[in-house]
Amino acid sequence: MRDRHTQCPMDALLRLLMGPWTTYILWVLRTTNEPVRFGELKRRVPGISAKVLTERLRLLEGAQVIERRHLATIPPQVSYTLAPRGKELNEVLDNLNAVAVRWNLVGADDNTCAAPEAELQRTDRVA
Repeated sequence: MRDRHTQCPMDALLRLLMGPWTTYILWVLRTTNEPVRFGELKRRVPGISAKVLTERLRLLEGAQVIERRHLATIPPQVSYTLAPRGKELNEVLDNLNAVAVRWNLVGADDNTCAAPEAELQRTDRVA
């Protein structure tokens, strides 16, 4: 995962996380305590295409951030969970979410916080 062309130790990690939909996918997997099947993951990340979801999941699996579990049933069952590396990002995701909520409140008419998933949806589309 580490890029040999840079001296910044965070560069490869930030490039991975900056990919389209990546933080949203990780957030969904983070908020679930059990494996999530592909179809359910696609439903919980509205607007993502099956192609892009597949690409992001393969990239995250290759970086050992998520684990893919395949059961040879009919039909086959494929599910995803955070790998230990992915779980290391929980605190980072929580902190980013807290900042996103604060930033979205600037200029708001009231001082109430929206649900974290709603805030993440708005911020993830910008990223």
